[in-house]
Amino acid sequence: MAEKSCIKRLQKEYRALCKEPVSHVVARPSPNDILEWQGSEGTPFAGGYYYGKIKFPPEYPYKPPGISMITPNGRFMTQKKICLSMSDFHPESWNPMWSVSSILTGLLSFMMDSSPTTGSVDTTTAEKQRLAKTSLAFNCKNATFRKMFPEYVEKYNLLQQQQLSEKVDSRRASPETCQDESQRPLTEKVFDSKGEDMKRADGMKDVRMNKKQSFPTWMMLLLFSIFGVVMALPLLQL
Repeated sequence: MAEKSCIKRLQKEYRALCKEPVSHVVARPSPNDILEWQGSEGTPFAGGYYYGKIKFPPEYPYKPPGISMITPNGRFMTQKKICLSMSDFHPESWNPMWSVSSILTGLLSFMMDSSPTTGSVDTTTAEKQRLAKTSLAFNCKNATFRKMFPEYVEKYNLLQQQQLSEKVDSRRASPETCQDESQRPLTEKVFDSKGEDMKRADGMKDVRMNKKQSFPTWMMLLLFSIFGVVMALPLLQL
């Protein structure tokens, strides 16, 4: 059980942290245990979101807390205490005047550094960037993280929806699902030309049919004219 002085101190520091938060860091006490604080670090560290834990002793602030990381990050081992001057690795160097805010600031600063220590790992920049891209998805699989940091879960869901809509748009615009625009006019022209040819052919047929129908008519008139002249000759002789 935590001492009353410890609880009052942590409550006071949490209120102060809410008023003046540490840049790039969000930290909150566990609902079931004020001695356990969990944080999500949205740092410039390759754009990742790193989930960690600070475990305070019941004697805090007279004894230092334990600090560990949960999200794979390429700087510290996961689920292993980190050796810092303000952690329980060095109780002799702990200053009771240090607060949660100063602990988070020191952790963030040390994360940006490359100095080796107990609990640290040495990885390439490419590996850190790869882990950063998958950090938020990794965190959202953790039930405690989802409960304590719902705003980051909502952000992850929005990113997933955005990526899904971009995939759908890219598929719609891809050559596999869409006909090549350069081929459409050509196809339409082919059909149009065929249609025009068919119209011309039909027109020629109509002309021919008209000619065939008009030819016998002229012949009939000519025959009637000749017949009329022949019949009129006897009358002219009289």
